[in-house]
Amino acid sequence: MWDLEFANPAYLHLLWSIPLLIAWEIWRERDKKAIVLFPSFAELPKQKSVSVWTRHIPLIFRLLAIAFLIVALARPQSFSKEQTSTTEGIDIMLSLDVSSSMLARDFEPDRIEAAKRIGIQFISGRPSDRMGLVIFASEAFTMCPLTLDHAALINQFNAVSMDMLEDGTAIGSGLAMAVNRLLNSDAVSRVVILLTDGVNNSGEIAPYTAAEIAQTYGIRVYVVGIGSMGTAPYPVQTPFGIRYQQVEVQIDEKLMKEVAQLTGGEYFRATDNKTLEEIYQKIDSLEKSKINVDEFLHRSEEFLLWGILSFFFVVLEILYRAFILRRLP
Repeated sequence: MWDLEFANPAYLHLLWSIPLLIAWEIWRERDKKAIVLFPSFAELPKQKSVSVWTRHIPLIFRLLAIAFLIVALARPQSFSKEQTSTTEGIDIMLSLDVSSSMLARDFEPDRIEAAKRIGIQFISGRPSDRMGLVIFASEAFTMCPLTLDHAALINQFNAVSMDMLEDGTAIGSGLAMAVNRLLNSDAVSRVVILLTDGVNNSGEIAPYTAAEIAQTYGIRVYVVGIGSMGTAPYPVQTPFGIRYQQVEVQIDEKLMKEVAQLTGGEYFRATDNKTLEEIYQKIDSLEKSKINVDEFLHRSEEFLLWGILSFFFVVLEILYRAFILRRLP
C-alpha cells in the first residue's frame, strides 16, 4: 500500500502566503485606472477586445507556480510498507480415549461429545500449528496425522464414534502412537495432549514406558483426567430400554501425574464441561507459537514532479503575457 508524507513539512506553512498574495493583488488593483490619451479615435489600434477577467490569468499561473514550488520544497515522499512473518509453530497430537466409559453423563451431553466439542474449539484457536488426532480404546488408531488442514482434522474429530475400536483402555498405546507421530517433526516444540477417564487395562505398552520415550525425544505430555469426583451416571441397556446407573469414577491420577511430570508437562482434572474448557485454555496459554514479524519500508522522492509543475506555470505565465496580453505601444 502506497502513502504520501513530507520530509520537510514545515515548508507547507508557506502556503498561507497564497491568500495573502491574492489579498495584496486585490488591494493594489483597487484604485488603479488605465488612462491612455489619443488625439483622435482614428489613431486607436484596431485590436480585438480582451475580456476583463483574462488579465488575472497570469496571476493564477504565478500563484500555482508558487504553490507547487512550496510543495516541492517540502519534499513529498511516497512510501510502501511490507510485512513478512515467520512462525515457529508447535506440533500437537491429541490422544483421545474412546472407551465405553466415555459415555458417562457427568458431562453434557456425555464425556466423549464434550471432549470432541471443546477439542474442536482448541484446534480452531491455533491456526498456525500442525495438529493431529489419535484415538484409543483396547488399541490405538491414528485418525489424522499432523496437518495444517484444520478443516480436515475437525471433520475427523466429528467422525469419532465409540464403535470404532474394541472396548478397553490402552493408555500406554494411545500415548506411544501419538509420540510416534511426532518423532519426525522438526517443530520447535512438540506436545501430546492425552485425555482419558480410566485406568490402563489393555495394550502392550505401559503408560510410563511411553512417557519415557516422549522424554527421550523432548516431547511434553499434558494429561487430562476426565470424570466427576465419586460416581457418574452411566447408560446401561436393560429389557426396558436404556437406564442410567451410578458407576464409580476411577482414574489412575498417580500414574497420570508421573507421566506428565516426567515429560515436563502437567496433569489436569476435568470434572465438568467448564473445567475441561478452562484446562484447554490453560494449555493454549502454556504452548504459544512464536511469530516474528519483519517490516520493510520503501521510500521514493516525488518532489521532481512538483518542481516541474511549478516551472511549467512560470513558463505559461511568460508566454501568456507575451502572446495573449500584448500591451499597447
